[in-house]
Amino acid sequence: MGRIVVIGAGLGAMAAAARLAVAGHAVTVYERTSTYGGAVGRFERDGFAFDTGPGLLHLPAVYRDLFVKTGKRPLEECVGLSQVDPAARHVFADGTRVDLPNASRAGTVAALDAALGAGAGERWGDFLVRAREAWDRTRRPLLEEPQPADPKALAREPYPALKAGLLRRPTRTLAQVGERELRNPRLVALLDSYAEAYGFPAATAPASAAVLPYMEQTFGSWYVAGGIRALADAVYERCRERRVEFVFDARVEEVLEKDGRAVGVRLSGGETVEADHVVSGAPVPALPLDQVPPRRQGIGTSRVTVCLALRGSREAGAVHRTVVHAEGGRPTVTVLRPDDPALRPDGAYESVTVTATVRTSPGQDGEPFADRMAGTALPDRMVEAAERAVPGLAERLLWQHVRTPEDVRAATGAAEVPGPALADASGAWLPAANLSPVPGLYLAGGWSHPGGGLAHAGMSGALVAGLIVEGAEFRGSQ
Repeated sequence: MGRIVVIGAGLGAMAAAARLAVAGHAVTVYERTSTYGGAVGRFERDGFAFDTGPGLLHLPAVYRDLFVKTGKRPLEECVGLSQVDPAARHVFADGTRVDLPNASRAGTVAALDAALGAGAGERWGDFLVRAREAWDRTRRPLLEEPQPADPKALAREPYPALKAGLLRRPTRTLAQVGERELRNPRLVALLDSYAEAYGFPAATAPASAAVLPYMEQTFGSWYVAGGIRALADAVYERCRERRVEFVFDARVEEVLEKDGRAVGVRLSGGETVEADHVVSGAPVPALPLDQVPPRRQGIGTSRVTVCLALRGSREAGAVHRTVVHAEGGRPTVTVLRPDDPALRPDGAYESVTVTATVRTSPGQDGEPFADRMAGTALPDRMVEAAERAVPGLAERLLWQHVRTPEDVRAATGAAEVPGPALADASGAWLPAANLSPVPGLYLAGGWSHPGGGLAHAGMSGALVAGLIVEGAEFRGSQ
């Protein structure tokens, strides 16, 4: 068996490391920061704790499979998992509210009819039928199989065309889905919010982004007791059980090549480490190898998160997640209110996070995002929006802590937050393949196939491990 160097200790990289160690490889992870988890971070102060990355888990089957394949204790014995119900409360610009149940199509249809008027639920249900068709067409090639060397097989529009008389009209963007099929502006806003949460504008996102609400509303939303950081803890501990070695505060400066093949890495201190295979979980733009560009065109989006320490307990009827849609100059925000004793000093307090998606690309004058945001009221506008989800927020506020894209960069190596891969006729929404152009170098994590998000990162780790263990004949999970 071989020596494997893993660059970075994000969830995708650790998922690959654990699987490779079980296969008998000697695996060492080099992480440039002092901890593991990458974007799955934690901020703590005065007895309050906050997830600084994802707050919910979708498709937990990905991590169930990881724990089944790498040890005796299943996922549920390592972390506490519970379904979030309702999955989300949506507060629209006109003040209308709707609570969407977790993983219940019939319940969602009924909730939308009650909140938005008769027929709204049926239109959304019909849309989900077409979204399922897109999911069925793309699930294996886009999520469960290695990206082919020629991605043209994925460069086709999977969303079904609509019939118009004797003609079939292709639907190419998510905005067209809303305009042609949903019509109700609040249903359109609901649809758009799933894509815009990843920074995908509805006007340009492919129609196949319809799989995003389909996945959530079909497979559900799950909370990890203690916060999502507890999932990172569990994956790290599983790696340690499988004798994966971690070296922290160790920046990889260069991937070493010999005869056109990756043969190890050079650390910032000058030390070189030989390897039979190198797995990079680092952001592709930060990877010290010029010949591995991402296929997807960068859209330059990240997240601003405001951590709120509140006095007073959650009121009756409070929900875990509320999406407050943009209104009056305030951005769309996601408000997370986990009812978790591990995240607050005691029952007389509450920990709340408020997140908004923002652009990180420089303005026309080249000014970096962090400088453009300095002195602006964006965090204040976010908190104002959150008051529509948290009654009496202003009076309850003890303190707030703002995390910007620069904090994301410090934690992960890149300010941008990658979104999941999407299929369309241009192929422009596909990330870098797991097999790099350099033999012996593999890419895992959110910047590589099948893209960003907790579940997708776990899938990328499984794909990379399969490619190394089984070689070119590996065709993905069965």
